[in-house]
Amino acid sequence: MSNDKLKGEDRRSQLIAWLMKADKPLSGSILATKTNVSRQVIVQDMSLLKASGEPIMATAQGYIYLKNDSKKQFSRVIAANHSPEETTSELITIVDYGVTVEDVTVEHPVYGDIKASLKLSTRKDVEDLIKRLRDTNASLLSELTEGIHMHTLSSDSEEKLDKVCGALKEKGFLL
Repeated sequence: MSNDKLKGEDRRSQLIAWLMKADKPLSGSILATKTNVSRQVIVQDMSLLKASGEPIMATAQGYIYLKNDSKKQFSRVIAANHSPEETTSELITIVDYGVTVEDVTVEHPVYGDIKASLKLSTRKDVEDLIKRLRDTNASLLSELTEGIHMHTLSSDSEEKLDKVCGALKEKGFLL
């Protein structure tokens, strides 16, 4: 892209086009560089696009455009409890069964449910999340609730969900 800034509507149209073509999440920093604007402008653009009904989701890896997938998906919510040090093991166990960790939810005593989108499908996704947590010195949501949290898991088969739940139970991660 040239040094020219993309303006308002043109920039948001281009953002949608890039997100629709992307096969992985696109970070705000990457999109800011491509459009020659600040990351904060991208955050504002994404808020405007979501408010206008565009199916955009912010994940730990970046922004994604939620495409209609014709494949049948199965999902299951699990309740888990473990120490922060066991987080990597829990998440790697899940993705190794071909299951996606869609989100994490904790029940806060003041704010109620706090939910964060994760969209972790591979070991690399998990490693990137753990690195980002370390690099930013951010806390896990589960630290607000002494390790108790929920995940929405998704897969293309119930069998994979059953197997991963069995593995998580065997490791002592399920409540």
